[in-house]
Amino acid sequence: PPLGDKDIQNLKIQAKELLALTKGLRLMGQRFTLDSWLFSEIVSPYSGEYNGPELPLPTEEKPFTFYWDDGYQEFRNNRPFTWVKTDIAACPPPAAREVRGFPRGLDLMAILGWERAWEILESAGDTQYNDFEKTFRQLKSYFDSMNKEDWFDNLYLNWLYVLKALRGEFGEGYPTFMQTRAWQDKELNTALASWAQLRHDTILYVKQSYTLAERGGFFQPPVVGYVEPVVEFYNRLLNLTNMTLAGFRKLIPPQELENFRIESGLSQFAEILERLLDISRKELENEPLDESDYNFIENFGNISGNLIGIIAGGDVNPDSLKSVMIADVHTEGNSKKVLEEGTGFIKTALVAYKLPQGHIVLGMGPVFSYYEFKQPMDDRLTDEAWREMLESGFK
Repeated sequence: PPLGDKDIQNLKIQAKELLALTKGLRLMGQRFTLDSWLFSEIVSPYSGEYNGPELPLPTEEKPFTFYWDDGYQEFRNNRPFTWVKTDIAACPPPAAREVRGFPRGLDLMAILGWERAWEILESAGDTQYNDFEKTFRQLKSYFDSMNKEDWFDNLYLNWLYVLKALRGEFGEGYPTFMQTRAWQDKELNTALASWAQLRHDTILYVKQSYTLAERGGFFQPPVVGYVEPVVEFYNRLLNLTNMTLAGFRKLIPPQELENFRIESGLSQFAEILERLLDISRKELENEPLDESDYNFIENFGNISGNLIGIIAGGDVNPDSLKSVMIADVHTEGNSKKVLEEGTGFIKTALVAYKLPQGHIVLGMGPVFSYYEFKQPMDDRLTDEAWREMLESGFK
């Protein structure tokens, strides 16, 4: 029979006791981050048992989200991505429970305020656990209680704060394509991909979670590009850049800052962001862009490349320009699997936007690709292995 409320409470108490017993001190230990803490709190035992439908499989071909032990046929039912069955060696059926063993990147985005992320979780069945909504509300209440100063406590938190600027709905005054559900999905996908890259860049330091526009005629000047006018995003990223530079100035002597090209690199990046802000404001106010604006957009790739060259001292490692990277962010002991968060090859977005003169033109630009899947814990992926999987047709 399923465990009662008292049994669940005992499991939660045991989880807290185990946490206390395994506390220790390391001189240079892995760092605490809010997203890892969230991932540990939003899975079993805090989310309760699975209470969704148990639909029989129509064929012998099993969906991606399945994990079961072949010895127990009764568990061969449709289950969401986050579902696992507790370790049957420790608690054989019927004691083995169906629980939320895996978090999702969408959990973080929903906690940060993305209603679309919650809709996707709900439609995929990943909220169908007895205590999930209660746990989710408690965690979201904590995140919502954080003031602006809290988000500036460190660069990692501030990066999450930057991504939050992409979550809003863009109403009247914004380009038509930015007011669509598809664009909301694009922004969510961008935030997830950026977060996946953040986890990749901090994988050695972060403690992983565990379960228990134009002027004049139509062609004068030629339309060479468009800036996605997310003013708040650029503002926050500019603040993060200035915060980073101020921190370096306190820690490193001026001469060393210049020797390592930190001062010049961050200063130029701040200038780029200020230019993006200026162009964005013009677009939102339906003001034609001038020739210098279009020159900036047309040469943005070269400008970014030069900035990377400055920071790298002229010798740019080709690997630093690759978009393909992977990081395992959560270990699930029952299924002996880890949660992989990755970015893949750059994709292309095609949008229609209106110029101040009323003409509608097509714009094309790059967008991130984002992946989330499970992988055996004894076969954690490297960037190289992940690239090989993508090149061999991984979907």
